[in-house]
Amino acid sequence: MAKVILFNKPFNVLSQFTDKGTEASERKTLSEFIDMPGVYAAGRLDKDSEGLLVLTNDGVLQQEISNPKHKWPKTYVVQVEGTPTQDDIKVLESGVTLKDGITKPAEAEIIDKPEGLWDRLPPIRYRKAIPDSWLMITITEGRNRQVRRMTAAIGFPTLRLIRYSIGNFTIDDIPNGQWKQLDI
Repeated sequence: MAKVILFNKPFNVLSQFTDKGTEASERKTLSEFIDMPGVYAAGRLDKDSEGLLVLTNDGVLQQEISNPKHKWPKTYVVQVEGTPTQDDIKVLESGVTLKDGITKPAEAEIIDKPEGLWDRLPPIRYRKAIPDSWLMITITEGRNRQVRRMTAAIGFPTLRLIRYSIGNFTIDDIPNGQWKQLDI
């Protein structure tokens, strides 16, 4: 039976079970949160990003989720510096020019700060003179740090990035740092 773990990854946690990096003693890994042998992350989520990380023991499902050719939509809640306009959103929706080419069109909208959002530790850097805003962005590509690069390219650097969903999997009802198991 295929196991699927939906983990609400905290900020500053690596998307792997071990760390062989030079800062290994200082970095948290999945092993501090999940004690289930034989499951592996389907894709990655940067250590400075939060939210949904899907893990599974099913290699076919892992490949299906992580391979960009399958185009699983990934939705992010993004706190940005500044106040984007609808014209800025249209740029995200038509494709953003990055150093590695133009992105595929994204779904994007300006939203209110999500209710029930957990505090990030450490908190983001606030500036009194510069407002911040919240966006919801859905992409079907998986370029390195893509959402951060997209918001920066239109003039609104990302302050906080939370992956809300991958396909039909979401972090609904999963507190930050916790996980739930689905048997498929």
